[in-house]
Amino acid sequence: MTPTQQLLDALTAFAPDRLPAEVLGQAGTALYDCLGAQLAATSGQYPIMPLLARLVRETGGTPESRLVGSSLRTNAATASLANGTLAYYCDIESHHPAANVHAIAVIGPAALAVGERQHATGIEVLAAIVAGVDIAARVSYALGPGAQYARGFHPTTVAGTLGSAVAAGLLLRLDNDRFRNALGLAGTSAGGLLSWVDDPTEQSRPLNIGLAAQAGVQAALLAATGFRGPADILGGKYPFGQAFTGQWDQHALLDGLGTRHEITRLFYKRNACCVFIPASLDALLDIMATESLSAQDIDQITIRAPESSYQVIDNNPLRSHSVQYVLAVAAHQGHVAFTDILTDRRADPDIAALAHKITITGDPGFDRHAHQSIGSAVHLTTNAGVTHHREVEHPMGSHENPLSTQDLDDKFTALTAGILTPAQAVELKSTIDNLHTLPDINHLTRLLELG
Repeated sequence: MTPTQQLLDALTAFAPDRLPAEVLGQAGTALYDCLGAQLAATSGQYPIMPLLARLVRETGGTPESRLVGSSLRTNAATASLANGTLAYYCDIESHHPAANVHAIAVIGPAALAVGERQHATGIEVLAAIVAGVDIAARVSYALGPGAQYARGFHPTTVAGTLGSAVAAGLLLRLDNDRFRNALGLAGTSAGGLLSWVDDPTEQSRPLNIGLAAQAGVQAALLAATGFRGPADILGGKYPFGQAFTGQWDQHALLDGLGTRHEITRLFYKRNACCVFIPASLDALLDIMATESLSAQDIDQITIRAPESSYQVIDNNPLRSHSVQYVLAVAAHQGHVAFTDILTDRRADPDIAALAHKITITGDPGFDRHAHQSIGSAVHLTTNAGVTHHREVEHPMGSHENPLSTQDLDDKFTALTAGILTPAQAVELKSTIDNLHTLPDINHLTRLLELG
């Protein structure tokens, strides 16, 4: 049996009637949080929505799937591209830190777009989201998240394309032969570079996620027509893993599939920044609150973070991925919103000065876990020469230290203020809470049609 066929056979674990209710509930939570991030990105204060709306209007296509936050409709592949881009734009949606993939930002838009097209039931869409997130994470495990970064590949785009194809293929009810072709076509379409770190507009960064959603959906739609693809994308003469990292761990792909659901391992963000920063942010704010410190009291901040990832956030050109910038802003105002990311607050001399006082080094001790750690330790020295220390292994929002339902509701309310009325927000939340009973996902997506 080929590696690709092994994966296809394992997908039976994601039949709606085989998934535990709590796992389907986690899919609903992830979708709710993702929609909050998408709706926030449609705000008039950001430039991305007019650009995507123009794309949808000018490219047209069968009006089968909605552009979130508008009355525009287009084909499922283009809707996946646009809505996936919106999902990651504000960098506030959930993340899968162990696999280092923004899984729901790819899979949520893809599943909703294809679900709309197929008039799928709510529980079918939830199951497709569970499957897509699972496969995206597992493909990243098999490739090695660090190895992808080392070669300049964005794990979410590489692995997310296969996850998107799985979600779409399940909703299209592809048979085994067509599903194998869909995976082959998705694999040969996968890509996505980390070059967006040099784009201060923060537009090419989220586009990577939209491209993964689009490519997976397009692959599944092509396969549904009978279009052929590589017979064994995970094996064969030129296998997927060899192309991207030179390695492939089939055991990591399949281990625990059907019993360990990756959607339960998501990290839910409270601030707009890279997932490797919140542990340091939690530690800093805890020290400041406990010791009654202001930003002006800080002389120096030294951070220890995982050896495998600290360089990603060390003076990264993108403010969303710079631990110096994010912590300096947070020290002055207590949180970081996406407006702080698009606007360079280093023009404020106080923020610029504090950013220069922050250093970060790698500590192999944080890499002792089997998967990617997002913990860190902060040493803060005051102007009076007193040093305070905090170590955070599991920042607030991780699956080991989860946000409460009220926390998530408050986050959604804050993200959608001025975009949804309170009544619209309540109706959307109620519909997602009851998604497993919904006969047609269009009852949900119609609530996202604004303007």
